[in-house]
Amino acid sequence: MSTTLKAAPPERSSATPTGHASDRRRSGSLTHPARTGVLLVAPAVLFVLVFVCTPLVVAGYISLTDFPLIGSYHFTGLKNYELALTDPVFLPSIGYTLLYTAIVTVPILLLGYALAVLVRANRRGSTLLRTIFFLPFIIGLTTISFTTLLEAQPNSGALNASLKALGITDGTTAWLVDGPLATGVIAVMVVWGTSGLTMVLLMSAMQAIPKEVYESAELDGAGWWRTERHITLPMVRRALALSAVISVIGSLLAFGQFYILTQGGPGSETTTVVMSIYRRAFVDLQLGTSNAMSLILVLIIAVIAAVQFWLLREKD
Repeated sequence: MSTTLKAAPPERSSATPTGHASDRRRSGSLTHPARTGVLLVAPAVLFVLVFVCTPLVVAGYISLTDFPLIGSYHFTGLKNYELALTDPVFLPSIGYTLLYTAIVTVPILLLGYALAVLVRANRRGSTLLRTIFFLPFIIGLTTISFTTLLEAQPNSGALNASLKALGITDGTTAWLVDGPLATGVIAVMVVWGTSGLTMVLLMSAMQAIPKEVYESAELDGAGWWRTERHITLPMVRRALALSAVISVIGSLLAFGQFYILTQGGPGSETTTVVMSIYRRAFVDLQLGTSNAMSLILVLIIAVIAAVQFWLLREKD
């Protein structure tokens, strides 16, 4: 009796050599499909296209015309840019705005860092101090500017009354009609009013640093200054860079505090670049030139921001 041996059928491999099944499973996953990523970023992309790119394109087109508020317009080429670069107020206003930015940026970062160091620990009273330090930013520069306008008046404001009581002045100083004095008052007000935001950003970064890092430094005998310099500062570098960029861009776009306190005077000594653009658009009704000025300002801000990111980048 003979037996016939049949070969067993080959086992089906769970892995496919081409990997198509794996690709199909991945494409059907809820966590990996490309469509999900597109849907998630679509609102942000749409927002940028509608509220950033479109206005820039429209402003670029208007800057090439003699566009009025009412009536027809004609194409003028680069004439508006020539008018902007030869304007007797616009170029000095750029210089003044850059000076103002340099004056306020470093104090904002230093004061914000100092306040963050003071309130970063969860000690008793820290929450109250955080609220007090952050309150001026919540109130806003517009409200603070109106308050400063009242308190800086000669013979009646609290500023002159306090200085007179201390014997520093005679109480009649007109702070807001002198260029350097007005700039100093506005700089102090802005530093006080905006340092709270820097404090919050840096405090959040400081609280994210593991406690074990500080404990190891303490065991190695590192003092407070060495710990801040070699541990805290490097680890809050990103937050510090963000704070610097926000402060610089906000200073370059300064308008409200100057419009309320000095209206660009005396003369044009405290005229910022945004104020000069505003006057050209809504006082002189030259929208083409004002849009050319605006695009020049956008270019300046882009260059300065790029330089900041390059200087504050994390080095390997």
